Amino acid sequence: MAASPAPVKAPPKPTWEPKPQDSPYPWLRPTIRIRLTLLYGGMFLIAGILLLSIIYMLAAQALNDAGGLVFEVRGTNVQISSDVCPQLSSALNNTQLNEAIKECTAAQRQHALDSLLNRSLLALVGLSIIAFAFGYAMAGRVLAPLGRITRTARRVAGTDLTRRIELDGPDDELKELADTFDEMLDRLERAFTAQQRFVGNASHELRTPLAINRTLLEVHLSDPEAPPELHQLGRTLLATNERSEQLVEGLLLLARSENQIVERKPVDLAEVADRAIDQARSEAATKGVEIRGERASAVVQGNGVLLERIALNLVQNAVRYNVAEGGWVEVTTELRPGQALLTVSNTGPVVPAYEIDNLFEPFRRLRTERTGSDKGVGLGLSIARSVARAHGGRIIAEPREGGGLVMRVTLPV
Repeated sequence: MAASPAPVKAPPKPTWEPKPQDSPYPWLRPTIRIRLTLLYGGMFLIAGILLLSIIYMLAAQALNDAGGLVFEVRGTNVQISSDVCPQLSSALNNTQLNEAIKECTAAQRQHALDSLLNRSLLALVGLSIIAFAFGYAMAGRVLAPLGRITRTARRVAGTDLTRRIELDGPDDELKELADTFDEMLDRLERAFTAQQRFVGNASHELRTPLAINRTLLEVHLSDPEAPPELHQLGRTLLATNERSEQLVEGLLLLARSENQIVERKPVDLAEVADRAIDQARSEAATKGVEIRGERASAVVQGNGVLLERIALNLVQNAVRYNVAEGGWVEVTTELRPGQALLTVSNTGPVVPAYEIDNLFEPFRRLRTERTGSDKGVGLGLSIARSVARAHGGRIIAEPREGGGLVMRVTLPV
């Protein structure tokens, strides 16, 4: 791999984003149920305010239209008093008497309107609370089929394709959605079963002739009387056959690792990384590459064989795509809150950030042909990404300053 200009400073986008963590306050999420509740309650509240305003204005108009009574008092030594209207006792003539009565009537009318408004507001608040609660209950009842569809979809996400919603009830839009989802699951189950059957058949049909070819070539190469040209041809064919075997194994592993891991066991990433380093140590020594780094215990739930394949592929890539002299590979593991991290960084050629995503595609290499490389079959990073996804994690590659890559595998604990 030839050198290239300095890498772009902007960090590359992740090859895959995991599902975001659930909020610690689920009742704050703007769910459809909450929005429907706010819609129902808000409509009731607006209607109640409008109704209250109309009643208040009609009551005020009715009291104003009723007007007031005009009194005329005749005679002498007439004493008029009232606890509600104390100013009546100070009236000296009919004019003052009617003015006092008018003021008292206006005060009583305003008091009645204020009392009506206060009690109506209290009643509106109480009824609004009842309306919001009733709306929440009704929204939950209406959206119950959607919850059932969601739970079924989550079970299917764990490769349990036998699950079905089988929603009963009226033939409405929700039942139509559930039936469509069930039909989709039927097709997915048939396709998944066919894929498993194909992988099993391909595993046998492809491995057997390659194994036979390898055996025949090894037998002919063991013949001491064979001419040198035949030995050279046999070694070439044996290397080609070995490459084909690696390609078949990689394709089968890639097909199997595309699905979620059902059976999980505790696996220590530090132990997995150590086993991968042991397998790559001889190749690293041959190329003069130093392997270093501290590995802390980081236990995750998963498949140990597949997780070891992630570490082995990353370490082998880091060793093979390195500098000619003074190269190193650093492998570290650590435990963080809620996740475990495996990091593999190495010296090597400068990698532009815009080429990062292409490295995770099958049979893609950095500025090399799709075939013909002696550094692998081009499936290592594709397999690593598929295995990480199957474990609910992700893998991110970033250019290292000065050349090489930093590969980070994040897995949930």
